[in-house]
Amino acid sequence: MSSCTFGGRSIVPDIAVFRWPRIPKTETGRIASRFEIAPDWVIEIASPGQSITFLLNKLIHCSQQGTSLGWLINIEEEMVLVMGEDRRIDMLQGEATLPVLAGIDLALTVQDVLSWLVF
Repeated sequence: MSSCTFGGRSIVPDIAVFRWPRIPKTETGRIASRFEIAPDWVIEIASPGQSITFLLNKLIHCSQQGTSLGWLINIEEEMVLVMGEDRRIDMLQGEATLPVLAGIDLALTVQDVLSWLVF
């Protein structure tokens, strides 16, 4: 999938997670090529020099359209900004445990995620 179109905008998240029952299907039961619903979880990874405001705007738009969880990973600042359904933003660093969607058995810290992205 290259983009998600919903709420009058198309976005291209770095990672979009959809719960299995919400994945759009064609009449034949195959996964649709167009997703016109908000993801359940959006993950953005800030590239050097990329606007944090631009990325936060994407997370806010997703949240306004029903996305349950958003992460903005900032490698340079060694932190993850987390936006929940209430649109509250938390800044997590180091060994802080990152929230994941309910029902997903996954325990990750900020440091775990950053270690995958830092060369």
